[in-house]
Amino acid sequence: MRHLSVNLVLKQYWGYDHFRPQQKEIVEAVLKGGDVLALLPTGGGKSVCFQVPALMVEGVCLVITPLIALMKDQVHQLTNKGIKATSIHAGMSKREIDITLDNCVYGSYRFLYISPERLHTDLFQARVLKMQVSLIVVDEAHCVSQWGYDFRPLYLKIAEFRELLPDKNIIALTATATTEVQEDIVDKLALKNAQKFQVSFARANLSYSVREVEDKYAKLLEILSAVRGTAIIYVRTRKATKEVSDFLRKNGVSVDYYHGGLAHQLRSSKQDQWIKGATRVVVATNAFGMGIDKPDVRVVVHMDLPETLEAYYQEAGRAGRDGNKAYAVILHYPNDGNDLIKRVEQSHPPIELIKRVYQSLANYYKLAVGSGEGVSFDFTLNEFCEIYGLDSLPTYQSIKKLAEQGLIQMNESFYSPSRLMFLVDNTALYEYMIANAQYEPFIKGVLRAYGGELVGDYLNISEQKIAQNIQITLEEVKKKLHALHEQQIVAYESAKDSPQVIFTLPRQHENNLPIDQPFLKSRKKLAASKATAVNSYIKHHEQCRTQLLLEYFGEKKEERCGVCDFCIEDKRSHQQDEQFVKIRSAILNELVQAPMDVDQLTSSLVGVKPSVTIEAIRAMLDFEEIKYDDVGRLTVG
Repeated sequence: MRHLSVNLVLKQYWGYDHFRPQQKEIVEAVLKGGDVLALLPTGGGKSVCFQVPALMVEGVCLVITPLIALMKDQVHQLTNKGIKATSIHAGMSKREIDITLDNCVYGSYRFLYISPERLHTDLFQARVLKMQVSLIVVDEAHCVSQWGYDFRPLYLKIAEFRELLPDKNIIALTATATTEVQEDIVDKLALKNAQKFQVSFARANLSYSVREVEDKYAKLLEILSAVRGTAIIYVRTRKATKEVSDFLRKNGVSVDYYHGGLAHQLRSSKQDQWIKGATRVVVATNAFGMGIDKPDVRVVVHMDLPETLEAYYQEAGRAGRDGNKAYAVILHYPNDGNDLIKRVEQSHPPIELIKRVYQSLANYYKLAVGSGEGVSFDFTLNEFCEIYGLDSLPTYQSIKKLAEQGLIQMNESFYSPSRLMFLVDNTALYEYMIANAQYEPFIKGVLRAYGGELVGDYLNISEQKIAQNIQITLEEVKKKLHALHEQQIVAYESAKDSPQVIFTLPRQHENNLPIDQPFLKSRKKLAASKATAVNSYIKHHEQCRTQLLLEYFGEKKEERCGVCDFCIEDKRSHQQDEQFVKIRSAILNELVQAPMDVDQLTSSLVGVKPSVTIEAIRAMLDFEEIKYDDVGRLTVG
């Protein structure tokens, strides 16, 4: 496909005639074989920057990302375009991973999405050497930097992994990185003479506002009444999603709520209804929005403060991706900023608790020392805490710290649909059905529903669909699939809909747990500084909001945005100042000629509202520019 131009590939698969700013330059730099660091704002089209060049070179493009939701969304989008793509993530069995890798070695797959913890398994490293790799992509590249807000220790090993493929270039992409983080990305990924491309973080159509209020609910209603169209309301807790949603519904707003604790089918239904416009507003935790490309969101409201400006920029940036006017609003009470700083302090538990939680996890899954590496386990926080007598919030924070240390990984809102593959060829399958006549109608029904692609490759299936087609119960379908799995006729992976914990290293002994305590202290200090930056942002009322955000990310912008709360208020005060100057001059001209009472003066100023004239009169009296004479008329002072 290399004979095609980048514009033709863009047109063929995406239907666009032109690239967005910097996209084409990034694509061409990647095609020249050099390392690239690309910084594009949320909604800026990062995926095109690696997908277009990868399609122009033979082989499999490796996309390293920590986000399962993003993996699934992009695999789905590529597949819909007729491009073969797949992923390896938590929750897959070893057999399923093995077959997926074989398909990438011997099949015609163009994209393999993979989480960083999988890069260092013996299985993957042995197979990747057999693949024709076209490009290495590091998405969410800020995760490699300990100065970033979302540090992932396993990202540090990407440079080590690259040594297996020394002639393959890397493109690292992120939407949010300070200057310090950008330098760290280049260093930690060992990028060679990397070309850096940065699209301004400024969003000309997005109006940022901060409102200190006494009643968040009343202000939220006011915003939704003033700004028509689709909205996202972000809150901190799952409980709050339901409470705010109930309030809005009672006040006639088309609304639903969303959080990672809901069953997958329910989450998908709620998300789909919102994307289609059947629901106007969704109230959600930050589990919502990743990988969703809905261009017509008109307003994003934060009812609770985000923990970092990086997170805020990404979440607010989900508004106005169609380029039309949109709004991002933070609502806060006077003490919310200080409370955020205290909450960050509490989110860094003591080392003793972190070790206890690790030991309890090992006991929970009955793992012997040295075992469990790379294995995924279902995880229910409340059940775990109840069994081991732990408080849920500090336990959850301890698990996050164990993940930061690279000992485990936790995917909180994981979902994997049921998957099926026939392990035998057509001849062997025919022979099996002759020998096992009781399974023949069932097997034929499955093949009618999903076709021959089931032979040699996993497909997502719906047991309910099979049950309806064959007219048997759902329980019977699952029973037969499990039986065929046991007989090694099929490989059947039933659906999972729970968080997953992965031991990224073999289970360690509690006394020898490799925890970097100085590092944890530095992370605590960094988190506190980021919370302080959020507090400063909401309390700052003397500068353009866009300029404030850009300065945080190391970008200088001389011009104000003109649309944030500060810029609008500043324009209004200037307009009022200009109007006052004109009215003041008119009043003085009238009173120089003769003293007048207030009614006479307001009547003489044609085209000026009496209330505006009276306000100007009061100001001029205060400055002693005019005064009342002995009979109560206004005269020049």
